[in-house]
Amino acid sequence: MDAVAAPIRIETPRLVLEEFELTDAAFIVELLNQPSFIEFIGDRGVRTMADAERYLREGPMRSYRQHGHGLLKVRLRETSTTLGMCGLVQRDTLPHADIGFALLPQFWNAGYITEAARAAIDDGRTRLGLTTVLGITSPHNARSIHVLGKLGLQFVEERSLATGASPVRVFALAAS
Repeated sequence: MDAVAAPIRIETPRLVLEEFELTDAAFIVELLNQPSFIEFIGDRGVRTMADAERYLREGPMRSYRQHGHGLLKVRLRETSTTLGMCGLVQRDTLPHADIGFALLPQFWNAGYITEAARAAIDDGRTRLGLTTVLGITSPHNARSIHVLGKLGLQFVEERSLATGASPVRVFALAAS
């Protein structure tokens, strides 16, 4: 998908999901260095503003251009406070896009990630015609497993996505 498309923007009753920009680098440093992010998603080695800008350019921003989707900034509609990220990720090791999400801990337990993930999945289906969406999580990440269940994803298998990597649980949501 090399054509220049309108920036992705998804609105829900409480949230706005939109493309990250380089000006979001400070937020990325904060989010990616949360102990919960490192434990359940992994240490991305993002410690400086330059690291965060590189992460944004080589991750979400590249994905928007190549796949028409990617991790999006999640913010509150009323205050514009940035809460986290959520969106569809296309991995080389999976046959379909998967739903990815992370919130700053102070915003957990308010239903934001379920609302954001549902909106991102719906957007992938309507705008991009995706018929299957996956979800992956560490086997011990009970919070994410719960969210995937609320979204209707069903457990498929447990496997490693790369040689030598710890196994993850793979869930799937097929078109209804």
